[in-house]
Amino acid sequence: MPDMYRSPSLETNMGYVTIENGKQTGDTLQANRLPVKGTIPRGFMPYPYANDTAGYANAGRYLHNPFPRNEANLAEGEVLYGKFCVHCHGAAGEADGPVAAKLSGPPPSYKSPLLMALPEGKMFHTVYYGKGIMGSHASQVSKSEIWKIILHIQKLQHPNGMETATPAADSTATAAVKVEAHK
Repeated sequence: MPDMYRSPSLETNMGYVTIENGKQTGDTLQANRLPVKGTIPRGFMPYPYANDTAGYANAGRYLHNPFPRNEANLAEGEVLYGKFCVHCHGAAGEADGPVAAKLSGPPPSYKSPLLMALPEGKMFHTVYYGKGIMGSHASQVSKSEIWKIILHIQKLQHPNGMETATPAADSTATAAVKVEAHK
């Protein structure tokens, strides 16, 4: 009677029936339950942009890096870059990694004018879904790791520090000052 001391376990997604007094007591049941429709698992945030040109454009417009540019995040981004990116993109981001020469076309250099002006949201979208011959890395790195890799890429693009644009002056504030001055 091995079932008496070693009960059979239920496997994930396995169907099973309940038996009482030698008879099946209902329909086949499933070992695990489906989550309530529309719920999101704890700790998971779905990526809101589709894998199309509109999603790519919206990611560039609305998606921004939530991680600060500090030494810890840059160091982690460098380690992750070394594991997942350097083989194609090269150590300095010049598309000279050992695999790049074997590809049908090398990846673009991070220092090209096109990629220097690429918004970080589009960078994230590209790593998440892939683009061109680069495949998706969403199954290999988490969203937070992608952001840290992007911090390292930006460091490669701007080795002397991030270039920050000066915000345009608020025209309504200037107009309010002029009105106050004339009173």
